[in-house]
Amino acid sequence: MTRNETGEFQGAGGRVYWQAWLPDGDPRAVAVLVHGYAEHSGRYAHVARRLTESGFAVYALDHTGHGKSEGARANIGSLDTAADNVRTMLATATGRHPGLPSFLIGHSMGGLTVAYFAVRDQPEVTGIVLSGPAIDIEAGNAIQRAAAPLVSKYLPNLPVVKLDSTLVSRDPEVVRAYDEDPLVHHGGVPARTAGEMLRAGEYVKSHLDRLTSPLLVQHGTADGLASPTGSDILEKQAAANDKTVIRYDGLFHEIYNEPEQDKVLSDLTHWLEAHLPTA
Repeated sequence: MTRNETGEFQGAGGRVYWQAWLPDGDPRAVAVLVHGYAEHSGRYAHVARRLTESGFAVYALDHTGHGKSEGARANIGSLDTAADNVRTMLATATGRHPGLPSFLIGHSMGGLTVAYFAVRDQPEVTGIVLSGPAIDIEAGNAIQRAAAPLVSKYLPNLPVVKLDSTLVSRDPEVVRAYDEDPLVHHGGVPARTAGEMLRAGEYVKSHLDRLTSPLLVQHGTADGLASPTGSDILEKQAAANDKTVIRYDGLFHEIYNEPEQDKVLSDLTHWLEAHLPTA
């Protein structure tokens, strides 16, 4: 049986909503889940339940401008703001369960945020998991990419590109639920968010010598939203000695929501459990 709790804190970009899924009895580890662009923490309830079955206390926040948190819709503010809020969430979670191993799990833009936080702050965590991380962003032509910083500064909420929801998953029910979810942003990507993701991706790629925590990367080879080349770069350049990259042939962007999700989630839980300290 999983217990659900909710809370909020005053983040760098306004009030931040969070929720937790807690196992019966004492947890043996803490995991902080970081969601992707346009979505929200509630879409990870099934992932959290899988982790609580293994004894993990799971915490997840809604990014600034996302879900139930404050801010202009889908406007992340800055990746530094996002990373600061992940740091606060991690401190809150570990503070509620002192002494337990802790993991960061980020998907898509959340994976970029976790990677950015990891190379910027080098937090003391037991391990890091990146699912379809948006490290290497290919969206937009050369002119749009060059103009991104200027547009981001003066027109931060201007929609600059519209994402195709059918690229989320090969499961039509997942796509339907995504399209009908009122907490998912269905408009274009705000210029500020796009610009910040481009900037942060470049920062991460140039500082991978600071990504030293044990690392698991999971990516679908048919991901049309976050290029699998980002995971190739992580595999080649991340400084972590303990590094595992798993590629799922033919899977779309949300590998935790694909028809093969049971296999993907099993790989996740097995890796996490293998990295728990032994008595």
